[in-house]
Amino acid sequence: MKHQIISYFSLILLTIIIQFSTLTLSQTATSPTPSGPTNLTQILEKAGQFTTLIRLMKVTQVGDQINTQLNNSNQGMTVFAPTDNAFSGLKSGTINSLSAQQQVQLVQFHVLPNFISMSQFQTVSNPLRTQAGDASAGDFPLNVTTSGNQVNVSTGVDDATVANTIYSDGQLAVYQVDKVLQPLSIFAAPSPATAPAPATLKSKSKSPAGLSPSSGSDDSPADASGGERNIIAMHGMRVLFFGVSLFALL
Repeated sequence: MKHQIISYFSLILLTIIIQFSTLTLSQTATSPTPSGPTNLTQILEKAGQFTTLIRLMKVTQVGDQINTQLNNSNQGMTVFAPTDNAFSGLKSGTINSLSAQQQVQLVQFHVLPNFISMSQFQTVSNPLRTQAGDASAGDFPLNVTTSGNQVNVSTGVDDATVANTIYSDGQLAVYQVDKVLQPLSIFAAPSPATAPAPATLKSKSKSPAGLSPSSGSDDSPADASGGERNIIAMHGMRVLFFGVSLFALL
């Protein structure tokens, strides 16, 4: 009898434990697992070979702005990520020669304010608008062309190719590109300065041969020699008159 009572209570206790365990497991299974906020910098760090881009994003704080927009709105984004080798292809000192504003614009030029999948690149309208600003000619135009599965990006200064997809979740797409996208407004070669028109030299009118430029035509050498002859003739007349008068007195 005592053994039966113990067995009965053991059975009840076991039933209670099983029911409690089942309820706990059920609650755990139905509880949503909290997902961490999207962090572009962490995505690039995990992918590797994007040290320079990550540093620029931190210095310009563009990375924080992108993360804030991704996690506080439904606005999608597309990022073109140049590798460290792509930055190495720039002329030495290029990045450091840019002003703080230009560095911000350079990073923003690699960010589109909407999500674009690889297949959607075939139907997008050019030029694409970036976060750097106006896409009109001379500012920040970005054009995409496709050839089969290959996507090419042109800035008007250089052309890059999308190498592969680093990350895509329907809201954020990150694509690796083999060159730094250089916007026209920052990297376009300045147009050569217009050379001043050569000064037109006014030719001075030369005086006719034999004329003195400071004198009138009356001071020609011919007139001067004629005057001298008149003076000599007058002196001759005076000498002749003096001789005649002296002869008459004698």
